[in-house]
Amino acid sequence: MVCVRLSVAGRRVGVMSTSERVPMEPRAPMSLSPSRASDFMQCPLLYRFRVIDRLPEKPSAAATRGTLVHAVLERLFDDPAAERTAPRAKAMVPGQWERLLASKPELGELFAEDPDGERLAGWLVEAERLVERWFTLEDPTRLEPAERELFVETELDSGLRLRGVIDRIDVAPSGDVRIVDYKTGKAPRPEYRDGALFQMTFYALVVRRLKGVVPRRLQLVYLGSGEVLTYDPVEADLLRVERKLLALWEAIRLATETGDWRPRPTKLCGWCDHQAVCPEFGGTPPVYPLEIVSVRPPESGESGQGRMDPAPPAP
Repeated sequence: MVCVRLSVAGRRVGVMSTSERVPMEPRAPMSLSPSRASDFMQCPLLYRFRVIDRLPEKPSAAATRGTLVHAVLERLFDDPAAERTAPRAKAMVPGQWERLLASKPELGELFAEDPDGERLAGWLVEAERLVERWFTLEDPTRLEPAERELFVETELDSGLRLRGVIDRIDVAPSGDVRIVDYKTGKAPRPEYRDGALFQMTFYALVVRRLKGVVPRRLQLVYLGSGEVLTYDPVEADLLRVERKLLALWEAIRLATETGDWRPRPTKLCGWCDHQAVCPEFGGTPPVYPLEIVSVRPPESGESGQGRMDPAPPAP
């Protein structure tokens, strides 16, 4: 058993035991989000481990930093416009980390071997740098987002349910809609930008079905490299991503019915938490937890057209 104790600003804020995690019950896939769709495209077996087996994964310093930065940028807009300054945002970082850690004590594993707090301090400084860089890319004193951390969900005519959380939606006086997503990494090279825009066109499709308008602009803000990637979609883009999603769902449905989830080795395998149970690394996957039966998307008449709700509040 490994116990983790971590303090911020000189006091303990989290205690957890890695042996106390409660395994999650397996379940059949019932919807698609951008991240899970990307998982399946990257590696069907990874998708199975995350969505069906729901195997635990170790916290990632990079992903957790992204969550922390997102929380700061979301909550900054609670302040009056004139108070949305870089020093104010940087000062929010330690407090938001404490709130995040209080809600997810397992994140203490990230700094379990950091008795003097040096790694944690450097990690927080990097988060502050990312927050500060945002101010060179956008001016929050001139922004009043219509939505922040918005949970969206809709059902296609096929019955496929799409869902996810949009970082920010801006609505101009003209009614034009802009979807904004923050990325704490670096912008991809041009040849890889289609993959980056997949998530945004996914959200554009959902917003189109919920609001009846094609978003005027999709905007990816890369805090790691200080770049902004924009794309102005048209209806044909959304029809194309819908066809892609339907094809993905059909492949997922078939794999769910047959239990045949093939690994797809890439250079990303080196960062995978599931190497011990992956055939590519000599492992054996867990016994398939579902019956080999037909698993199909929900019938279109089972629910309404969709909904848009604030995401669960950040801790």
